[in-house]
Amino acid sequence: MKNQACGDTRPDSLPGNVIAEMVEPLFFWETKSAPAIGQSVEIGGAEAKHAASVRRMRVGEKLQLTDGKGLRVRGVISSVAADLLTISVTEVNQVAEPKLKTVLIQALAKGDRDELAIQACTEIGVNEVIPWAASRSVSRWEGPKIAKGISRWQSIVSEAAKQSLRVYTPQVRELVSTNQLATMVSSFDLVLVLEPTAAEKLGDVTLPQQGSIALVVGPEGGIAEAEIEQLVAAGARSVALGDSVLRTSTAGIAALSVIHGQIEGWA
Repeated sequence: MKNQACGDTRPDSLPGNVIAEMVEPLFFWETKSAPAIGQSVEIGGAEAKHAASVRRMRVGEKLQLTDGKGLRVRGVISSVAADLLTISVTEVNQVAEPKLKTVLIQALAKGDRDELAIQACTEIGVNEVIPWAASRSVSRWEGPKIAKGISRWQSIVSEAAKQSLRVYTPQVRELVSTNQLATMVSSFDLVLVLEPTAAEKLGDVTLPQQGSIALVVGPEGGIAEAEIEQLVAAGARSVALGDSVLRTSTAGIAALSVIHGQIEGWA
């Protein structure tokens, strides 16, 4: 059996015609309208190749399809080709958007620390990601690197959403500077800036149950004092997670876990 912690619950081999019960894998599927139960639909391209060649799925196995906008379609594979799968639809649901959306404003960081952060936060349930060029960010996106960086982050986020069976794919927004971020503060219902020296603890903050919460995570060198002052002056709140100082790759994960634990109806 492959490692279930990595999301692959399919045995390496199954005897005879036995189809094991397992978590139904999720695949992206572009569609203009939801199918009807009993209808046959097809998926092709990279998703079909991944299902057939990488996951080695076959006739009789169950899977899920999503458009990334809340549609969840469950079905059973009726035919498999190298680049085309046919699925018989057994269930169709349009999942409602969450009443409270969480937004990760992640500072650019060296190595893959920022990428690890957005990947894990997507798996936890963040709804939107905004890359931030903080003053202490060692990594810099400039010129053509901006579009390339956003595209890479979107790919990471999309794959993480699929891995965690999410039917809403978070969107990676445009890169922002600190000045731009300060002007955005008022567009959220609550903006929390993670700062280890802050007097207020995240666990003591009363969170709204609907609207939007933005979480600001600094780079590996922390958020500059002037930036904190600017964001707080714009309406953000500076909060600490606890006594420990976490890396930029883990701070957002810990904070989102605390936030989601207090959101009514979040699972």
